[in-house]
Amino acid sequence: MRYASITDRLTGLGGAKWDIHIRARQMKAAGVPVIELTIGEPDVPTPQSLIDVAAQAMQAGRTGYSNGRGEPALLAALAARYTARRGRTFGTDQFLCLPGTQTVLHTVLSALVQAGDEVLMGDPMYATYEGLVAATGATLVPVPLRAQHGFRMQASDVAERITLRSRVLFLNTPHNPTGAVLSRADIADLARLAVEHDLWIVSDEVYEDLIFDGADFASPLDDPALANRVVVACSISKSHAAPGFRSGWCVGPADFCDRVLPLSETMLFGNQPFIADMTAQALAARSPVAAGMAARFSHRAALFHDRLDGVAGLRVHRPEAGMFALIDVRDTGMSGQAFAEGLLDTAQVAVMPGESFGHVLAGWLRVSLTQPDEVIETACARIADYARSVR
Repeated sequence: MRYASITDRLTGLGGAKWDIHIRARQMKAAGVPVIELTIGEPDVPTPQSLIDVAAQAMQAGRTGYSNGRGEPALLAALAARYTARRGRTFGTDQFLCLPGTQTVLHTVLSALVQAGDEVLMGDPMYATYEGLVAATGATLVPVPLRAQHGFRMQASDVAERITLRSRVLFLNTPHNPTGAVLSRADIADLARLAVEHDLWIVSDEVYEDLIFDGADFASPLDDPALANRVVVACSISKSHAAPGFRSGWCVGPADFCDRVLPLSETMLFGNQPFIADMTAQALAARSPVAAGMAARFSHRAALFHDRLDGVAGLRVHRPEAGMFALIDVRDTGMSGQAFAEGLLDTAQVAVMPGESFGHVLAGWLRVSLTQPDEVIETACARIADYARSVR
């Protein structure tokens, strides 16, 4: 039987990148006491107040069809949030509501690029990004994010890779997996290139509320001069510890949203009204859980650094935001993949190999900061012992 070419383009770009995480879950189900440091699951439950809003909305009959753009109350809450945070006015016609950041990015990229186009994207990158670009038929052009620059994208590296086929400059700030936060100067330099070469700027900002002390968040949305070329994707999955509710949105020019609306409607004609009500409530005030998560994740990143940096040749990169830290294992002589597989089999600690996130992180590991401190301490001891044994 025949299949569309998209199935070939996506071969190996889905769950295959998460093989170690999947195997760790299977081991845990079989009774093996695996320490799981693979995924960015919030370390607190969804706030009860938000669950109550969703439940009350369901009881009130908010379970019918919605419109394709988003429920009015949610659109109003988004407009108020971005107007307050970005220092300029946003209208409700500048938003589209979709189930989670992943769906948002799929929709946005499908609307902006196609076969023959190129998307400039930082390497390393979140594991699903490669598939998002491949699904459109466009070509991903990796831009190396270098450790000596704190893994922040440099305009000079982007400039070297721009061609006549470049259409989108894709940003992720705060960054997954590195935890890097682009500065205002970084964004200004990148924006000049985007204007010069008429590029869209697409920015995934799902970790915006998980900034550590000492770091300052900036967005290309802050600059009104970029208003006609910036699209931002976000959700409440991280900020409000609500990943299972799959509630996200994009914000951009009104004409962009009008053009993209029919595309989003072919995938999912409207979000669930009761989840929209919950999301509107979530956005009406500061998250009750984000600050606590950021403080705990920052502390655990420091634990990894203090316990492992310099041990058996390991080097730990401390993030500025987000849910992850990076460990450089190249001095062990092993790839990140081989180290992660051996660590799981020998020490029952599950981590993500850097190779799942691009070529730049070959020989690195990504570790989640979402386990309790005492579990992190135990994991560090096991990682150190394993590193000593293989070096």
